[in-house]
Amino acid sequence: MCAYRVLVVDDSAFMRKIITDLIVRDESFNIVGTAANGREAVEKVKELQPDLVTMDVEMPEMNGLEALPLIMAAHPLPVIMLSGINEQGMRETIMALEAGAFDFIRKPSIAHAQDIEQVSKALLEQMHTAMQAVRSRLERKEANERKAAMEQAKKTPMEQPPGQALSERRSGSQASTDKPTAVPLAPPPAASAQPKRDAGNVVPTAAKQETKRQVSGTSSTGARIDQPVVQPRKPAQAPHAQKKEDLSMGTGRTPGQLKGSDPAASKSLQGKEKAGLVKPETRKTVTSSASSTPAAATPPVTAPTAPAAPKELSLKKGVHTSSFRKLVAVGCSTGGPRALKTLLERIPGDFPAPIVIVQHMPPNFTRSLAQRLNTLSPLRVVEAEQGMMLETGTAYIAPGGYQLRIVPGAGGKYTVSLKMEEARNGHRPSVDTMFESLLSLTSLERHLVLLTGMGSDGAKMMKKLYDAGVQSTFAENEETCVVYGMPRSAVELKCVRHLLPMQEIAPKLVQVVK
Repeated sequence: MCAYRVLVVDDSAFMRKIITDLIVRDESFNIVGTAANGREAVEKVKELQPDLVTMDVEMPEMNGLEALPLIMAAHPLPVIMLSGINEQGMRETIMALEAGAFDFIRKPSIAHAQDIEQVSKALLEQMHTAMQAVRSRLERKEANERKAAMEQAKKTPMEQPPGQALSERRSGSQASTDKPTAVPLAPPPAASAQPKRDAGNVVPTAAKQETKRQVSGTSSTGARIDQPVVQPRKPAQAPHAQKKEDLSMGTGRTPGQLKGSDPAASKSLQGKEKAGLVKPETRKTVTSSASSTPAAATPPVTAPTAPAAPKELSLKKGVHTSSFRKLVAVGCSTGGPRALKTLLERIPGDFPAPIVIVQHMPPNFTRSLAQRLNTLSPLRVVEAEQGMMLETGTAYIAPGGYQLRIVPGAGGKYTVSLKMEEARNGHRPSVDTMFESLLSLTSLERHLVLLTGMGSDGAKMMKKLYDAGVQSTFAENEETCVVYGMPRSAVELKCVRHLLPMQEIAPKLVQVVK
């Protein structure tokens, strides 16, 4: 089987050597070239047409952030950014994720062999996840094309009188008048010949994915579903390794020859919620045991602490009060920064509920993410701090390296609790931990959202809250997810009420909460 072709981009020859050595450990990947800066990377991508690129953020002449849009415009493909831990590097990494990078990893410390091993594991996992996402999009695209061809073939005989199509093809021959003409179906697209390797994960066929979407209520065109979602008869197991950002880069392309980009999500169907539907059968919730912390999640020594009177929380216009009856909780991972941008840009500053967000991300990067989103959203967006009081019109990003919970405080207020606990579902912060803290807050209207991300973090606790009568549950549908892992797990547990494309979640959430 042919291996996926990888281009390594870094201004340091030593770092290029390290990254190359880490990648070639896995026979699924082959290094086809290297580049020393962004300008050279753009040319090498055009020349070599790799399947995937690893690219340093900070480089001379043209950095990774500047090169990324040029690469995506000319040759869309998954790009994994390598980021330093300085403030400039973190800020540019967040912007690269918004611009279409699949994911990022922290650069390894060359002085610590253990750190290099951890980065190697995280990098290869992301690379496998990126290529699986590419295959899934290709299979979904082919399934949609086959479905459209079949629907067109069914319509054609009705649009032409019997015998007309045949008579036109016979160039003057007498058409048959005693039976209708059979119009042949358009042949389906040829199956893509590509390796099925994926670190032990089984890649579902296009037909199975199409069936799953039809059964679960997701249309092949990304149509909106505003009602309890009917689930597949045989839920597919969530992938072991999945990860991040807009797959206009994740186009359906074969190894060594990935071409073209996927079409934009089609317009959603208009529909109304159906009342009186029978609630799905309750399933027993099992809490996952903690697993090892990801390589990039090395926490600081002390938790962020809220100042006595944080002045920065009063700078933005809007209604900000600690008295509220509603709370929104959001979980996301791979592809999350761009999804959060889409979500928070569409929520008004006078939103009558706090929004608490867990995005799988290392320490310090979450602060850069909050600062970036604060410049784009009508809401105030801050990195949550220990003891911080929740207010309406504000979004709180859980800091990397800590488990976040919402706890009741004095006078009916609610505050943030941060603890340096073990990772849960492999993550710290964990969506399940944050969702679990909402179980006892029965006086609040709780609204849950799961966006794009690898794995299944958040799904089990969403199910438990759903069974306990939580007001509404949202999940991003497969058509717009960078990685359809966390939302799919919730759908399979039958606890998603609104399954929507990313761009429609915010308007519906505002409607439901207000």
